[in-house]
Amino acid sequence: MDADFESSRSGAGPISVAAFKQVYATRDVESALGELSEGSSEALRATYEKMLRAGGLRFSVKPSALPEMDALYEELPNFAEPLDDIRKQLALCTETDDRLELAPMLLLGDPGIGKTHFARRLAKLLGTGYGFIGMSSLTAGWVLSGASSQWKNSKPGKVFETLVHGDYANPVMVIDEIDKAGGDGQYDPLGALYSLLEMDTAREFIDEFAEVPIDAADVVWIATANNLQYIPDPILNRMNVYEIQVPDYEGACRIVQAIYSEIRNAHGWGKRFPQILALEPLDKLARLSPREMRRLIMNGFGNARLSRRDEIHVEDLELDRSAKKSRIGF
Repeated sequence: MDADFESSRSGAGPISVAAFKQVYATRDVESALGELSEGSSEALRATYEKMLRAGGLRFSVKPSALPEMDALYEELPNFAEPLDDIRKQLALCTETDDRLELAPMLLLGDPGIGKTHFARRLAKLLGTGYGFIGMSSLTAGWVLSGASSQWKNSKPGKVFETLVHGDYANPVMVIDEIDKAGGDGQYDPLGALYSLLEMDTAREFIDEFAEVPIDAADVVWIATANNLQYIPDPILNRMNVYEIQVPDYEGACRIVQAIYSEIRNAHGWGKRFPQILALEPLDKLARLSPREMRRLIMNGFGNARLSRRDEIHVEDLELDRSAKKSRIGF
């Protein structure tokens, strides 16, 4: 399956399944299946049969009470502005049956400062699924919206796959490096977003492969970019744009500790290591981007164990000589 999605739960606060939502009508699928001719695409027939087996209901979730977000502010100090807006919306909907409405977000900033990590953490906070679409290596316009079943080797798009094959009606969908989406002159990779980012048209989104209406109105959209110049104005006008700054030294230290704790707590061997990273390795890591921090911390754990130690020392943090060392310079 092409869509990279996962279901997540967060320890940040109470999570409640608000309702089931119908993301497609099985009667539409039955009708489409019945209209297939004998020579129709076997992949399309299999898709319809799988949709019928799965049914059209998916979880639509949101926190049942305003979650504790202080730890998230601590972990992501340079994302305070989008976190503020998310907290406001959560405050509006958690005590009612109202759906969670988060406007599409564009996170603008340098590579490696944690934009994709923020999106994963948001999925965990909300208790929903997560889908990822990397645009830098994609050129075909059907990546989001699918390709007609009349074409050889055609298949559904990422949005269809995440909603139909996932568990949630409101997953967090990340469009990574949206400014690097390339077109081939005939197909626009971002064309489907014009309808997907508008709630009214997203309710009846039609993937070109399946040609069955899908309700994508509850999807939480997060795009990341390094440069606004290459993003069409109609897309920008549909999104709240947040300029994510490089964290200061104090904020970088908090990010280092958060990444260290996340890796440590996710592995059985992490219990060998102290909860708090020592000052010298902390200082070295705080001068790197979050992407580099994560790589070096993981290497540091391994190097420490090779040296039969249960604590990371500064000499365990080996920079990858083949990679670019983009320091953030404090």
